[in-house]
Amino acid sequence: MILILDFGSQYSQLIARKVRSFSVYSQIVPFNTSLAEIRKLRPRGIILSGGPASVAAKGSPKVRRELLDMGVPILGICYGMQLLVHLLGGKVRPQAHSEFGRANMKVIKADPLLAGFPRRDVVWMSHNDAAVRLPGEWQTLASTEGCAQVIASHRSRPFYGLQFHPEVHHTPHGGQILKNFVLNVC
Repeated sequence: MILILDFGSQYSQLIARKVRSFSVYSQIVPFNTSLAEIRKLRPRGIILSGGPASVAAKGSPKVRRELLDMGVPILGICYGMQLLVHLLGGKVRPQAHSEFGRANMKVIKADPLLAGFPRRDVVWMSHNDAAVRLPGEWQTLASTEGCAQVIASHRSRPFYGLQFHPEVHHTPHGGQILKNFVLNVC
């Protein structure tokens, strides 16, 4: 089962539908679901959805840091990526220019998450903030002209971040990344 923690994304249902299209059960729960309840659900992987907030804003939705110590692979999408970066000591800031719409992405480092994904592709962006400094154990896998960290991963833990939205049809090959994450953990 893949658990999707919803941070107010307009796309959470699309994420769940895409995961289910790989014949894997997914469940959407609010971001503030207790760790005890998450443990009881026994997810094989967790997806942190996007959302309209800024991780640096007072009162923005967060998860408890202990979620990261459950030993479960985590994929952060948009706000979810920013939250992972923030919780692990990286820097997230508002960008000079918000990105909304298509962007040309270039893969700069191979990774199993990107198996079957083209080296260059069009992705769908919808964000004001972005990671400007990754935590020490993270590496950049792909970037666009406007965003240096479009795909990033932890070097030793199964944590991934996507600044774009792989679940929407505007990102033609985004489903491949979701599929790789889901099938590698299930």
